[in-house]
Amino acid sequence: MPRRLLSLLFIMAFGHGLFGLQILHAQNIGQTAITLSDPARGNRQVTAEVYYPASSSGQNAPIQAGAYPLIVYGHGFVMVWSAYQNVWTDLVPQGYIVAFPTTEGSFSPIHANFGGDLAFLVTAIQAGEAAPRVPAANVAATSAIMGHSMGGGSSFLGAAGNSNITAMVTFAAANTTPSSIAVAPQVTVPTLLFSGANDCVTPPAQHQDLMYNATAATHKTQISINGGGHCFFANNNLNCSFGESTCTPTPTITRAQQQSTVSLFLSAWLARFLKNDCSQGERFQDSLLSHSGITFRQSRSIACATSVDEIGLTRPRPMVYPNPFNSTIAVDQAVEGSIYSLCDLGGRMLWTGTELSRQDLSYLSPGCYLLHIQTPGCRFTRKILKQ
Repeated sequence: MPRRLLSLLFIMAFGHGLFGLQILHAQNIGQTAITLSDPARGNRQVTAEVYYPASSSGQNAPIQAGAYPLIVYGHGFVMVWSAYQNVWTDLVPQGYIVAFPTTEGSFSPIHANFGGDLAFLVTAIQAGEAAPRVPAANVAATSAIMGHSMGGGSSFLGAAGNSNITAMVTFAAANTTPSSIAVAPQVTVPTLLFSGANDCVTPPAQHQDLMYNATAATHKTQISINGGGHCFFANNNLNCSFGESTCTPTPTITRAQQQSTVSLFLSAWLARFLKNDCSQGERFQDSLLSHSGITFRQSRSIACATSVDEIGLTRPRPMVYPNPFNSTIAVDQAVEGSIYSLCDLGGRMLWTGTELSRQDLSYLSPGCYLLHIQTPGCRFTRKILKQ
């Protein structure tokens, strides 16, 4: 067996959950096990463990009042749901229901079935089939499919042509059979891909980069963690570490650093698309520009498109492009009569005027700057990055 394939099998088999260093929130988490039947696939039995905000912690605890967005998380190769404890302990207290299918855990998984299970669980749980512990009234209309390694690749299979999910997030996604890359043009929901720049198991150039290029999502972002690896998206695990040690390059940052970076961006992304929290869209965009531990590419900003001005009118929210930039920038949804002011992060004025797109900014040193946009009745500030 080729060395890289052996590495891939080890990592996908024994990788564990995300966000191992998260500080736990003081909120109760309930758990219930479900077995559902999918009539569209010959009454296939789909088993899952479901975690949810509860009035008290424990098995089959009563769900806390409210309606919560649903996340269905796909496990890695030959993994069990319990490997992902740090996922549910981080996300459930933020107000999400998180379901982990326990299917396709053998050494010969059928990826198409696993992708189908991810999609089916979204529909079934929203319809109330996880009742009585998670009734339909407590499941919001928004949802996300997520997954790590094999589960990340299978997420593409589950999201392809699926209008019943709101967003998709993957972590070091591995190409599957059938190919995740081949079905990516059928994925149109907002998509966030995490990659490790030093991932030698599912190298981004052979896996996530191609998925990003192929997906038809209007809002798509790929975040590459500098020095990050495949295994550092997971908890510490001897088998996982051994598998990753058989290939190069190896991570140059710590597991805690990688997981902290993931958590920062993931919480903002989910809040933006599953809770329609515009402030978190702004936070996500600001973090992309200010975080020194990543590189990224993005089809367009996830900041909300409109803003309420000081006299109560809803106005288009101006977007700056390209961002990052090299020499010139422009503003989408520009308002006639706007005044633009460019400052450094210390507040020092570098340029001001009304003809932004004609201004040559190539003389600026690489780094982060603030662009203030004064329109009639409203003022916006955007962070921009000079390459």
